Amino acid sequence: MHLVKTISSDRRSILKGLAAAAVAPLATPALAAEGLPAQLSGPAAAIATDKAYWTAVKGLYAVTPDVVNLENGFWGIMAEPVRREFIRLSDMVNYQNTYYARQRAGADFEAVRAKVAAAVGAAPEEIALTRGATEALQLLISGYNRLKPGDSVLYADLDYDSMQYAMNALKGRRGVDVVKFDVPEPAARQGVLDAYARALEANPKTRLLLLTHVSHRTGLIMPVTEIARMARAKGVDVILDAAHSWGQMDFRVSELEVDFVGFNLHKWIGAPVGVGFLYIRKDRLSAIDRDLGDEDFPEDDIRSRVHTGTVNFATVLTVPTAVELHRQIGAAAKQARLRYLRDYWVSRSRGFKDLEILTPDEAGLYGAITSFRLAGKTSKADNDAIVAKLRDTYKVLTVRRAGVAKGQCIRVTPALYTEEADLDRFVEALATITGTKAG
Repeated sequence: MHLVKTISSDRRSILKGLAAAAVAPLATPALAAEGLPAQLSGPAAAIATDKAYWTAVKGLYAVTPDVVNLENGFWGIMAEPVRREFIRLSDMVNYQNTYYARQRAGADFEAVRAKVAAAVGAAPEEIALTRGATEALQLLISGYNRLKPGDSVLYADLDYDSMQYAMNALKGRRGVDVVKFDVPEPAARQGVLDAYARALEANPKTRLLLLTHVSHRTGLIMPVTEIARMARAKGVDVILDAAHSWGQMDFRVSELEVDFVGFNLHKWIGAPVGVGFLYIRKDRLSAIDRDLGDEDFPEDDIRSRVHTGTVNFATVLTVPTAVELHRQIGAAAKQARLRYLRDYWVSRSRGFKDLEILTPDEAGLYGAITSFRLAGKTSKADNDAIVAKLRDTYKVLTVRRAGVAKGQCIRVTPALYTEEADLDRFVEALATITGTKAG
């Protein structure tokens, strides 16, 4: 009898909690993280090394102690305030079920869209939510309707695999020639600009260029605005892959001068896995076809360019909390900290024997991500072995990346919760693997 009473009491408590949670599902608190110090200001170097501030930020994350995770480019761990909101909203949606979906989800999703648009510097009618940057970019590439047989489309070796596949598919879909070129290594700003200029000059029938803001392979940041202007002068449209940039870098979408962009929200913004958005400048919507002839929205509504079907409601509803935490920490502060962490390990290991750092130190060409290669170790087997050694012997997680013209490499990606001691362990491991005495 006592057990039955206890279960009944627990059930009543749970239901009361769910009922309370159901009242205002999008009631995002004024601050996503209570107790976080005020946003930092001042020189980037001072912001990046403010020990008290970044210790407080680290306290927002619960991470496994079993490994130093330097593979944060896959997706971003949710900070605890975001994770708790995701759980609350998951419970609410499950509790209300289709009553919520039919009565309230539409208005709530529109509020999310407005929040994201304001944060990235766009109008709400210029963005549509997707399940990630891959979906967003596939829709932009496959739906781009300004191509005719005999035209050319361009992409580079550092572009994302799935986007390369989508560009390759345009040969069959649109009857175009698909041209791939290599970004020079080692990279430098002028060398990158020259490579794109040569590719455009050598392919005068080009009408579409795929461009990646931050390469997932090497972390190289492309000079997007200059390349976009270069392309526009030749009558070439640009579709930009910004999966890795927003949240890692401080910018507004208008500053890029690109009409079509695919964004992620579950990488550097830290929303739950499974959400992103596409951007189409309002006067360019007609250049992208409706998704499979979508009829749920008018043709002049960007949402007709996405027809995902049923999504994870709680994932989308949690986005405002993730965006608010991003705002609370500050885009400039995040950018400064991530670049500092990258510089910390690179500066301590750049002279190691046979260690090739693929990502340049040139200002504006790197963020958190940097890749390396050991001299002569360019195969999948070579790099898998190094990743395994770092993981199994030194408890440091990295990831192998393929597709770079000069050979495969290993990507290193710290996060906001990464500390200097974590990077010290990684540098010591690299020193041992390369047979170099760490200084």
